[in-house]
Amino acid sequence: MPCEKKPRFLILYGSQKGQAQSIAEGIADEAADHGLVAEISCLSRHEEYKLERESAPVIFVVSTTGDGEPPDTTLKFVKTIRTKTLPSDYLKNLHYALLALGDTNYANFCNCGKTIDKRLQELGANHFYATGHADDGTGLEVVLDPWIEGVWDAIKAAISKMASTRDTPLKENLSDMAKENPSPTSSPHVELNRLSLADNQTSDSIKDSKLTLGGLPSPEVTGLSSKSDVAAAKSVQEAQTDQTGEERAVSEPSLTCSLPSLSQSSLNVPALPPPYLEVALLLEDTKEKLNSSMHTETFYEVPVTNAVQMTKGDSVKKALLLELDISAHPTMTYMPGDSFDVLCPNRASEVDTVLHRLGLQDKRHHCVQLAVRRDTKKRGAQLPPHIPDKCTVQYLLTWCLEIRSVPKKAFLRALVDCTGDSVQKRRLQELCSKQGSADYNRFIRDTSLCLAELLTEFSSCTPPLSLLIEHLPKLQSRPYSAASSTLRHPGRLRFIFTVVELPACPGRPEGRQGLCSGWLSDLVTPILVRPGTPESSCGQALPPKIHVKMRLSGTFHASSDPTAPLIMVGPGTGVAPFIGFLQQREIERRNNPDAVFGETWLFFGCRHKDGDYLFREELEGFVSSGTLTHLKLCFSRDAVEEAAPAVSQPPACPRYVQHNLLLHSQRVSQLLLLHNACLYVCGDAKNMAKDVNDTLMEMMRAELKLDQLDAMKKLAALREEKRYLQDIWG
Repeated sequence: MPCEKKPRFLILYGSQKGQAQSIAEGIADEAADHGLVAEISCLSRHEEYKLERESAPVIFVVSTTGDGEPPDTTLKFVKTIRTKTLPSDYLKNLHYALLALGDTNYANFCNCGKTIDKRLQELGANHFYATGHADDGTGLEVVLDPWIEGVWDAIKAAISKMASTRDTPLKENLSDMAKENPSPTSSPHVELNRLSLADNQTSDSIKDSKLTLGGLPSPEVTGLSSKSDVAAAKSVQEAQTDQTGEERAVSEPSLTCSLPSLSQSSLNVPALPPPYLEVALLLEDTKEKLNSSMHTETFYEVPVTNAVQMTKGDSVKKALLLELDISAHPTMTYMPGDSFDVLCPNRASEVDTVLHRLGLQDKRHHCVQLAVRRDTKKRGAQLPPHIPDKCTVQYLLTWCLEIRSVPKKAFLRALVDCTGDSVQKRRLQELCSKQGSADYNRFIRDTSLCLAELLTEFSSCTPPLSLLIEHLPKLQSRPYSAASSTLRHPGRLRFIFTVVELPACPGRPEGRQGLCSGWLSDLVTPILVRPGTPESSCGQALPPKIHVKMRLSGTFHASSDPTAPLIMVGPGTGVAPFIGFLQQREIERRNNPDAVFGETWLFFGCRHKDGDYLFREELEGFVSSGTLTHLKLCFSRDAVEEAAPAVSQPPACPRYVQHNLLLHSQRVSQLLLLHNACLYVCGDAKNMAKDVNDTLMEMMRAELKLDQLDAMKKLAALREEKRYLQDIWG
């Protein structure tokens, strides 16, 4: 009897930093467990798929980057499907589901996924499953887990429907599968709703809520319990029992200890990700490799010629201004508003911790040789492209892997099998389970716990190096905005940053600094000019060097029309690109004394006027020269401390930039609506950018007498016209 051919489906992903790719690969790996065959491809490999002729269901997994932009790997695909000459029935045979990844801390949430979804519908494509919008701001797994859980029956239903006009054996095979896995989602006709949680739900209540897929209840998952789960739970219970046989009261959960309701329950844990790498360590004389960069083709090594602390010592945050000498690299050109990447290493102390926990401290200079396992069940397994051939173990952990990244649940699941102590093993199972989602968010995700900290707490966990290479993402360079103009500083590139401080928390006894900002701060200490210290007192220390490359902005530039008013909102270090804008404008005005220039407004804010008022002298100089027409300031802590506002101030003394925007609502609205002004916002995405956006919507509503929906449309139109631009970060 001939072997039955398993039904197939296609997965296409668009990823910027590997998140969407990892999720797509996870879906592909799980397909065999459901009697399906998954073919997977990146959207950039357009030669591997033909959607207009695809006869199987297609799953799209796409992320969004920047200000709602498609990932680099997805740009060509988006451009292709947006071709205006394509007929409206071009994709009428396509049956697809789409999982969009985004972050609600940014204005254009899941914009790439929404763009693709809308365009596929316009071209006649058909959903076979509800679109999911996963939010990294609250935890992707909130939507991701139930979406994947329900997609399998939807795929089978879609294949059955699509096979109805084809051969009978395939229909019979699918019919048998449906009998074995009955599901309320097996209906091929699915009413499309966004997969989401009610507004008042939190991650704590997820396990008790019934999510809906396409208006239908998702299949409930029964708690699974293996013998090892039972044994681990028993060990936990014994560990929480004193010598008298009485259970000790556990009032609060911790990273390593759960409450009995969780510690005694059966768990739904992710499937064990299939291993796919073999690692061999070779003893070779390669110590020099550690000091060489594998990124020399794309990054330039440049000296830091000046470093100034911009805030006073008693400020809550420390901000530094660095100047780079890029004169030796004439191709490193930039405009105000552009940003650039800084390549930084992992901290040596954290690398040492990982080496020690892996038992590799004596093999740090051994070469790493990678190969794909012949017996791997991972589809499309390949060697990670960010691992150079025969690099040392120390080089790999220092320059290649993001050991600061928050361990994902799949990684925790893999670590379970590397843990000796039964109590610790059980706790790792809980943290990666659906039942333990609240604890995972509280103790790992929300605190940005990293691998070294996790291994310190789970002392019996000793993973192999291959597991780290398989699960840890590539070490990413960090972006910074240019705070200068080449007209003012030829051959120089200036930028300002705050040294990020992560507080102590459960699992992190001591606070730590941000990876790149802390490294830069340490690096420039010998040449740093502190407030009240003359520059000459820093001695003749050799300038340190860093690796950088430009990442040019497509839109965040001052208008090419000098008569167009500029409205800039940049509290704290968000003022950086606007310093470049104003330096450029000042010299352009000086070189063209008869030209007409539009108004310039800057809304700046910080905590204390005398503590962290960045670029104070330069900004006041712009006002004196007429380059900056209006400088609107607010100092949040000073405003609170004042007994009463000055007579010239309005009754409500502004604390934040959005308050100042409201105080000048009429003029700002006139500039935007009647004088073709451009509005720029730079800074924190999570709070400031949202508050500014809400304020602008309120301004549009009040000035134009609109309802909220029409005010939102007005702001959306400004975005479409590239007159409301953001450069924000989370």
